[in-house]
Amino acid sequence: MNVNRIVRIIAGFFILLSLTLAHFSGQVDLSHVSWLWFTAFVGANLFQSGFTTFCPMDIFLRKLGVPDSSGTCKL
Repeated sequence: MNVNRIVRIIAGFFILLSLTLAHFSGQVDLSHVSWLWFTAFVGANLFQSGFTTFCPMDIFLRKLGVPDSSGTCKL
């Protein structure tokens, strides 16, 4: 695993954790359709992409011609 994948896993986990804590503390009602489901989708996608390296946004940006950052700065 590299730093990029670990960052995706941690970011996705924190998004999902914050939604879960807000739901169970009564601040957010996830039983209704709302924009919070979009937030849950983004968090789940970040989390899974850290393990599988599949990210739809990566594919979309590459098709738009955005260059990879792999060759610009190496530690």
